[in-house]
Amino acid sequence: MRILLTHYRVGETDGVSLEMDKWKWALEQQGHEVFYLAGSEGNVTAHCVKALRYEDELNAKITHDAFIEPKFFASSDDLLTAIHTQADDIEREVTAIIRHLEIDIIVPNNIFAVGHSLAAAIGLEKAIRNTHVKVVNHHHDFHWEREKFAQPVYPEIQDILDEYFPPRRDEDKHCVINQIAFESLNNKTGKHATVVPNVFDFDNSHWCLDDYNRDLKQKVGLTNNDIVFLQATRIVARKGIELAIDLIAKLNQQLPTWVGRVLYNGKTITKDSRIVLVLAGMNEEQEYFETLRLKADKCRVQMLFINDHIEHSRGEVNGEKRYSLWDAYVHADIVTYPSWLEGWGNQFLEGLVAKVPQVVYRYPVYQTDIAQFNFNIIDLGEQHSWDQQGLAKVSEEQLSLAVKQTTSYLFDAEFRQKAMNDNFTIGQAHLSYRALGDILNTVFD
Repeated sequence: MRILLTHYRVGETDGVSLEMDKWKWALEQQGHEVFYLAGSEGNVTAHCVKALRYEDELNAKITHDAFIEPKFFASSDDLLTAIHTQADDIEREVTAIIRHLEIDIIVPNNIFAVGHSLAAAIGLEKAIRNTHVKVVNHHHDFHWEREKFAQPVYPEIQDILDEYFPPRRDEDKHCVINQIAFESLNNKTGKHATVVPNVFDFDNSHWCLDDYNRDLKQKVGLTNNDIVFLQATRIVARKGIELAIDLIAKLNQQLPTWVGRVLYNGKTITKDSRIVLVLAGMNEEQEYFETLRLKADKCRVQMLFINDHIEHSRGEVNGEKRYSLWDAYVHADIVTYPSWLEGWGNQFLEGLVAKVPQVVYRYPVYQTDIAQFNFNIIDLGEQHSWDQQGLAKVSEEQLSLAVKQTTSYLFDAEFRQKAMNDNFTIGQAHLSYRALGDILNTVFD
């Protein structure tokens, strides 16, 4: 079949673009011809419709007046005219692309779900009606779950949401990324969906120490005696990085008693050894970052921000050597993943592939979609509260359990190796590209 994957943008590093790349690979392995349709093409080849751009200026004005307050349009009639005029442009261009490519199935990613572009949903729906193409929707999140889209300014906007997000055609298929989204869609619309989890390339991702990344520790200010706890995610509040600080603070209390002990990798703890929380992701919430700094200082936990040394791929920037995120995983003794909210959990998959023990808070989707696989983790539990700074915290009992588990992974090489190999095998069976192919084979039958 000829399949058209559609979104506002492709070929970039946002979650939707990355998942579309994986779908394209899996579908092509099954013999389908796969094309991209988007507003911008990033680093891939796509058929582009300018009005679908994620940051389209007219759409930004429409969204502001539709969901925040009137500013750019004098009345609801003027706003609706703008929406439908842009929708007509999208309809015309998308219809032509579908017919030119002789598309059998179109896969809208979030266009009929999140409410980002009212015109895109209307225009795409009209193009689908014009061409009678089959539809497999891939929903990553829904407008009724977003505060931004919860209270439209005008009742006519709510009517559009009700009609197009998603359309009510019975023959359309729906895919969602987790069990919570499955229940949400079913409760809201009565629609049944196939849960398609995030996946990773377990078969072709072999990260190891080599001549390129061997000097990373030295470059960022770490020594060979340091114990590296890697936080690979972006720095945003929902990542719960404060829980990693709490864990390391308790481990630091034991560190003096470890001097002379041999770690899993054969290195010996010395009086100069430090436990360092290394932050490799982008800092996207400065206020939260400063709160983490204050907490780390108070708890006497050393944090090291190394994102300036990390790029999407290895290379040079202004003559300076840059490493990939995978190079950071190679040097990690422990990975911290204490998020209290995730749509799924790509960084968790990365830790499985890297075969590094992970500190995990059991966020809701972990409980509904991932816990069933019984991965070996350092467990922060599933209950948290908030301190006076608005930071998450777990019970002392749970932290003490996590300390015990962490110590086992640091010093018991045989236990660590078996647990990480078991994790990899489970992930490869259920959350790999091959597993994705098996699921999509049932959808595109």
